Amino acid sequence: MSLPVIDIAPLFGTDAAARAAVADEIGAACRRDGFFYVSGHGGAGLFPALKAESERFFALPIGDRMAISMANGGPAWRGFFPVGGELTSGRPDLKQGLYLGEELGPEDRRVAAGWPMHGANQWPAAQPPLEPAVTAWMAAMTRAGQALLEGVALSLGLPEGYFRSHYTAEPTVLFRIFHYPATPPGDGADYSWGVGEHTDYGLLTLLAQDDNGGLQIKGRDGVWFDAPPIPGTLVINIGDMLDRLTQGLYRSAPHRVANTSGRDRLSWPLFLDPGFEAVVEPLPLAANVRREARWDEADLGAITGPYGDYLLGKVGKVFPGLKATVLE
Repeated sequence: MSLPVIDIAPLFGTDAAARAAVADEIGAACRRDGFFYVSGHGGAGLFPALKAESERFFALPIGDRMAISMANGGPAWRGFFPVGGELTSGRPDLKQGLYLGEELGPEDRRVAAGWPMHGANQWPAAQPPLEPAVTAWMAAMTRAGQALLEGVALSLGLPEGYFRSHYTAEPTVLFRIFHYPATPPGDGADYSWGVGEHTDYGLLTLLAQDDNGGLQIKGRDGVWFDAPPIPGTLVINIGDMLDRLTQGLYRSAPHRVANTSGRDRLSWPLFLDPGFEAVVEPLPLAANVRREARWDEADLGAITGPYGDYLLGKVGKVFPGLKATVLE
């Protein structure tokens, strides 16, 4: 199995025919695997600085990293977690990471209202250059994600601004820097995967990878296949809310990470999700096209209420200890 590489540069322009052609490619990829690569995303020139500063961060003494632990981030749910600190399906992942998001000050209405997962990021005092490198990358990826959603809308026969007007005028933008060690830390924990089998929660994920690979995707035939890094590209996958919106026409495919390279691995996923208040209602398609059972046996059609409630329920399972101290 292999994924298509789609040049999305026309989505930043005004040529209607070129935009429609890209939208057709996106639609075909979403119907097949829910994953594809993109070039022309506008972030290639920013990636070297992001990669270098990420490597520097994980080389900091553990005390410097723990000084900005997620436990110190309050309801904004931002900061560092050590290896084993995040769970997938109840099991610890063989990775450590830094949780970040859209930088929002106290004057923002969502922060003023005390919404979880909104607020300020935590930055390491020992590494000032990390903040501008991350901020520039997040801005570029958010722009690329909004352009991709225009392509998705066109592929579904919707107005190009459909997602921005219904779901992403104030999107939930979450960014992670993940570090997968070459070998387990020897602490006795049972680490099966860098990240276990899962689907993403929201609309789109824009993933940058280093050169070491490890991402695996489950195809519609149930067979796992690799999505190796291709220089200059991102891996794009759709999440459960886009699956729900399209009633399974566009599928959120299970994926996982196994770092077998023998080297440390870095990845940078940005999640462009609906705003917390948005209620994702399925489009009036002729029928639910999903035929195969989901990996987790979940019924996406049964989801009700604001996206924020759904997201908090999911994230609370990933960090149960943090949920108990921050949200309850």
